[in-house]
Amino acid sequence: MDEMINIALPKGRLGEKVYDIFEQAGYACPSLKEENRRLTFENPELGVRYFWVKPSDVAIYVERGAADIGVAGKDILLEYSPDIYELLDLDMGKCRMCVAGPADFRDSRSRTLRVATKFPNIAREYYQSRSREIDIIKLNGSIELAPILGLSDVIVDIVETGKTLQENGLAPLETIIPISARLIANKAYFKFKNEQISRLCRNVEAIIK
Repeated sequence: MDEMINIALPKGRLGEKVYDIFEQAGYACPSLKEENRRLTFENPELGVRYFWVKPSDVAIYVERGAADIGVAGKDILLEYSPDIYELLDLDMGKCRMCVAGPADFRDSRSRTLRVATKFPNIAREYYQSRSREIDIIKLNGSIELAPILGLSDVIVDIVETGKTLQENGLAPLETIIPISARLIANKAYFKFKNEQISRLCRNVEAIIK
């Protein structure tokens, strides 16, 4: 069994911030900060191997065992329900999953609510909990356009500052759940590498606290 800890980092600003925390926690890998096109980086002396992954794919790499641990947004975990352990809230990448639409929108239960979203499972579960009948319109981009053009009544999407909504004449109407980055682990490797992963988790937690 490979004794190195394999860590999937989300590409982009969040991943860079997360790596800085791991570095402070004693898991530095200098080659990761070099200008190159490599995707995997390792420091055998510290027993750590990193690789960059598309943010929405991190949970898949962890669930399938290609990575021992990784960092994924709570939105991804809620939408896809991967079979992993959620170890730690990193208290970064913070935003909200919201229902948004025209500021003067008033829902009428006399008809089916049309909801455009990239997160159909989150939207479905939210409205099921409210016993509200909905028609989900799955979109992959420019979600804000849907209510503007009459494709949907509202949207369910991630809201960080709300500026994009405001610029398009929309507003957050309801908050479904707060979102932040989470440290997750593969269930089998958490068992087999429990000492190494638990130590890393404690060290990271000491930094973010």
